[in-house]
Amino acid sequence: MVREIELDYACVRVARIIYVGELGWELYIPTEFAAGVYHAIEQAGKAVELAHCGYHALNSLRIEKGYRHWGHDIADEDTPMEVGLGFAVKFSKETHFSGREQLSRQKESGVQKRLVTFVLENANKLLYHNEPICRNGEIVGYITSGMFGHTIGTAIGMGYVNCEDVVSADYVSAGNYELEVAGERVPARASLRPLYVPKNVRIKS
Repeated sequence: MVREIELDYACVRVARIIYVGELGWELYIPTEFAAGVYHAIEQAGKAVELAHCGYHALNSLRIEKGYRHWGHDIADEDTPMEVGLGFAVKFSKETHFSGREQLSRQKESGVQKRLVTFVLENANKLLYHNEPICRNGEIVGYITSGMFGHTIGTAIGMGYVNCEDVVSADYVSAGNYELEVAGERVPARASLRPLYVPKNVRIKS
């Protein structure tokens, strides 16, 4: 739940950001005031049960929300159409941009790989990354990011499903999936939508 904390520091510059599927704020603080602002946040946060969290918690939340991680889920050889970010490409722009022709072809004919979110059916198994993705008994890709999803209640992962033809939404939903965890194939459910608040109603509130 998003709650606001008032701070009496004129030196703090605040930017509204979204990292983990909720509203958030990034603070820009002169070095000499950092410790004071930190303690002020700690004190003000007691009234709303503010708690510390680490990077693994943030990683879990961003995977539940379907946020891609540069270097794990996305690299320079992946296109916006393959990673599910085609909505961010403005084909209506009159000016040329790098890769426009290839993206236009992918938009028209489809892609041969697609980033998909997976949910393990067995909540006792964990995901990290590089676990093979099996579709109908055949390995079609691997997990690029994986964590236990505490909001979802089981392990979740993101990874690419590859195909010689077109990896359409229908193709993804028609498959039976398993993820290979420590040599064992565990049934999984595939989704092209974020697992946590897919319509972004909390972020837009």
